[in-house]
Amino acid sequence: QVQLVESGGGLVQAGDSLRLSCAASGRTFSSYGMGWFRQAPGKRREFVATISNDGVRTYYADSVKGRFTISRDNAKNTMYLQMNSLKPEDTAVYYCAGGALIPGGDPKRYGYWGQGTQVTVSS
Repeated sequence: QVQLVESGGGLVQAGDSLRLSCAASGRTFSSYGMGWFRQAPGKRREFVATISNDGVRTYYADSVKGRFTISRDNAKNTMYLQMNSLKPEDTAVYYCAGGALIPGGDPKRYGYWGQGTQVTVSS
């Protein structure tokens, strides 16, 4: 099985930045799209960003566009989410998702998920 492990979450103040990492196992990491999702208490899982297998194409939710940047380093089997200008509404558990044959915002496209990392943004 493919293993995805997130790191980099924490408690920050509004306006601060965080960089999340997702380390993935597997020899075919570069063949699939990946993405970031988040879920706040009592809310449904929400799409954040996705990236193509080669890292060329990226797509963002309107709520984070212009503030977050998704990237990947296939040589290191690692995906990143740079989060700038964080807002209290960004508070959620952030999940790394992988294994998408066709990357996109539908979580059903992804076959592998990390355990999540908590991001808390205070005012």
